[in-house]
Amino acid sequence: MELRAYTVLDSLQPQLVGFLQTVSQGFMPMERQASLFLEIAPGMAINRLTDAALKATTCQPGMQIVERAYGMVELHDDDQGQVRAAGRAMLEPVGANPTDRLSPRIVSSQIITGIDGHQSQLINRMRHGDMITAGQTLYILEVHPAGYAALAANEAEKASPIQLLEVIAFGAFGRLWLGGGEAEIAEAVRAAEHALTSLTGRENR
Repeated sequence: MELRAYTVLDSLQPQLVGFLQTVSQGFMPMERQASLFLEIAPGMAINRLTDAALKATTCQPGMQIVERAYGMVELHDDDQGQVRAAGRAMLEPVGANPTDRLSPRIVSSQIITGIDGHQSQLINRMRHGDMITAGQTLYILEVHPAGYAALAANEAEKASPIQLLEVIAFGAFGRLWLGGGEAEIAEAVRAAEHALTSLTGRENR
C-alpha cells in the first residue's frame, strides 16, 4: 500500500463545509470540526482502513471514493484528537506514519484577473460552490496528490474573504477554483500555496 495524501484540517471553514455538504455521500461535516483527508493506492485498500478508523474512534465518514488506482476517505469529528486517532488507527496496521505521505506538488497555478462574463457563465455551470461574476479574479490550482486540494481550500478561506467555487480532492490530480477581488485572491493564493509547500513528506517528482 502506498500512502499518497494525509492531511488534518484543524478547523473546517464555512464555505468548504457548505461545499462538502453538496458533494458528500456520507455523513456531512459541520463548521469548525476537524477533518482528515487520506488517499492511498491501490484504491480497494481504503475499505479496510476506513473500517479500522470507525471502530477505533467516534469519527464520521463524509466521503469514501474507491477508484482502481486510488482510494480516498474523509473523516470528521468535533474532537481533533479523535480525528488524529483515526489517522493512527488507519496507518498503524500497515506500518505507515504520516511522514510516509507524498509531499504536495503544485502542478499548475493560474490567476486570471477581470474575467469576461462568458467565461464566468462557463465556470458557474460546472461549480458546486459559490458563483463568480464578470470582472472578478479567478484562481485555479492543480495539485498532486489530489487530497491536498482540500487543505489548500481551507487555508485560503481562513486567510481571505474569497468565494469557493469548486474543489476536487480525489483522482489523479486535485483541483481548486476560487473567485473574488484581485487583492483577496492574491492573499488566498499565498496562504494556500504556503500550506502546500510547508507540508513535509516523501519527495514527489
